[in-house]
Amino acid sequence: MVERIAVVGLGLIGGSLGLALKQAKGDELEIIGFARRPETASEAVRRGVVDGTEAQLARAVSRADVVVIATPVLTIKDILRDIADYLSPNSIVTDTGSTKVQIMKWAREYLPSTVSFIGGHPMTGKETTGLEEAEPGLFQDCVYCLTQESDQEASRAIQEIVEWVGARPLFISAEEHDELVAGISHLPILLSSALVSVLARSPLWPQMAKLAATGYRDSTRLASGSPELNYGICSTNQRAIIAWIDRYIEELNEYRHLVLEGEQELEKSFLKTREMRERWLENVGRRFKKNLPMDSRESRVRRRGWEGD
Repeated sequence: MVERIAVVGLGLIGGSLGLALKQAKGDELEIIGFARRPETASEAVRRGVVDGTEAQLARAVSRADVVVIATPVLTIKDILRDIADYLSPNSIVTDTGSTKVQIMKWAREYLPSTVSFIGGHPMTGKETTGLEEAEPGLFQDCVYCLTQESDQEASRAIQEIVEWVGARPLFISAEEHDELVAGISHLPILLSSALVSVLARSPLWPQMAKLAATGYRDSTRLASGSPELNYGICSTNQRAIIAWIDRYIEELNEYRHLVLEGEQELEKSFLKTREMRERWLENVGRRFKKNLPMDSRESRVRRRGWEGD
């Protein structure tokens, strides 16, 4: 039975997780937080994100039934190493990182055999970060990926926590997870950043900047994300991301040909991609559109985010 959860990292994801758990379970569940910055820890207590905080990481995790590591990917390695000797026997460790293969390797390397590790990745987020952006409804109806390399009892416990915060657990292998999110989550980050770069470096940018409106804003939204977070994602999922970059370049070259030739096939391609996106919105995005007026439905999908981080 899970009675005490330690949340390591009190930014957007960790903060939202704490708020959602307190909203769902109230005093039934004790939540202890850890943050590098004392002011963040104090603010988390003030906002009711956690019941209390510890200044030392070891003390935060020592009596926890479940430890959730909600930090950038590259930080997770050091945290796993640092908490290994202080975890309670039979406790469960999970994370919220955007890649899974490398994190699972770190967990196998550093954690004792008496501890279960289940990788996690909630498919939700914003381009902004920090505790001030945390909200209890962030996980509502989102897919929450879980990589299972542990016993069934630990898996059920984490699944239950995921359901407490309103998310939908999906068990998936680490390898499949990384390949899939490289396309729908990591590639868009690079496309957004590349679009900013290619335009901002142009001598025409000062003039273009005056004309840039919602199309440019929406297409480049992910470039406003955390550089630390995005670097960690790319450096731990290189093979899969590069494969999708290569496929995107091939597709872009096809569009280049269609534009150059001025063929009607270009219009047909636009029609086809519009239909594909509309089908996605009707199927996967259906839950974001409930009880929303037509003009706000798509903006809600963007705001809640499917990009993960």
